[in-house]
Amino acid sequence: MKDHVLSKINIFISVDPQSLQDYFNAHDPAPLYKRQLSHAFEQYVMNCISSIRRYSAVHYKICCRSEEDRQYTEPLIYAIRRHFGEKKLQKQREFEKFKRRSYLLLFYSLVVVMISQGLLPLLEGVHHISPGLTNTLDIFSWVVLWRPIDQLVFCWNPYLKDISIMHRLETAEITIIEDE
Repeated sequence: MKDHVLSKINIFISVDPQSLQDYFNAHDPAPLYKRQLSHAFEQYVMNCISSIRRYSAVHYKICCRSEEDRQYTEPLIYAIRRHFGEKKLQKQREFEKFKRRSYLLLFYSLVVVMISQGLLPLLEGVHHISPGLTNTLDIFSWVVLWRPIDQLVFCWNPYLKDISIMHRLETAEITIIEDE
């Protein structure tokens, strides 16, 4: 029963001219459907989804009191979808940057390890190198490779989680509730 409750998250939004002004950035002169969402409204949405799970479905429930208020629903829906679509693109760019930096760090680490491990046999032929130095180079190689491997194996999941959440907020089902 508890899993079923968390599998569906409802975000309730009331639409009327007065509350509508609170949903958008007051300093944005753009038309209503192109305005930026206010920070307070975005925080409200993020607080509503704080218990979101991997397969939770998000639904917007938009309450209109009159037919006049209903005219504001389309611009609000468009602004919400556009806002979270841009957030999703931003998260995707951050993920691409993370991957690029991690692979580059891994490449440089491998180059350092190959130099340290590759030059050792050449130096060993000229001079006898102590086993302590070879052990030090082995440990150095592990230390140099540790961070890039750790990043690539364990640190990518939060990026994918954020992208998934922004996608669900962008494509969430919308139900308009008329309250007379």
